[in-house]
Amino acid sequence: MIPVEIAKRIKAGAKVRVWEKIKEKDKTRLSRFEGLVLGRKHGSESGASFTVRSTVAGVGVEKVYPVHSPMIDKVEIISSPKKVGRSKIYYIRSRSKKETRKKLGV
Repeated sequence: MIPVEIAKRIKAGAKVRVWEKIKEKDKTRLSRFEGLVLGRKHGSESGASFTVRSTVAGVGVEKVYPVHSPMIDKVEIISSPKKVGRSKIYYIRSRSKKETRKKLGV
């Protein structure tokens, strides 16, 4: 479960590193997923979630994480832009990495 003060700072345009617990048979391990937050849905209520996008081996990968999931070990916020023009930045999907940095000012 993510602490409330960190959950509030997860917003569109932030670069985050999510550590999730993965259960394989009887063992549990941690897996890291690092990327850009495209948006957050449902605020801070029980069904709240956020979408993280990253490029892995040249292919765009998106994962949706519930904010209150017990499978999330921790979330590290690497960087957060001062201002983003929209609350959902889905237009990033069609842009290159260079165009994205220019548009967000990162």
